[in-house]
Amino acid sequence: MATRPRKTTETTEPTADIAHFEASLKELEAVVARMEQGEQPLEESLRDFERGVQLTRQCQSMLNSAQQRVDILTREGKLETFSALDDAG
Repeated sequence: MATRPRKTTETTEPTADIAHFEASLKELEAVVARMEQGEQPLEESLRDFERGVQLTRQCQSMLNSAQQRVDILTREGKLETFSALDDAG
């Protein structure tokens, strides 16, 4: 019986990254909307602000990684191997 080839992380990882980015961005938009209403107690506003900062940093890190991938893939018109850098700090 023939078996299907396994999916590699090269094909599944970018999709997961995109989904994670989109989920983080959606959550950030919700946090901003709650804060813009201005009807939260101070403690909730502070929690939302902290979460917003975390989400902003996550999204920026993911965008930086995506930019690095694009730069590597388009460098001199050649495809090159990409290894993700850990920008979390």
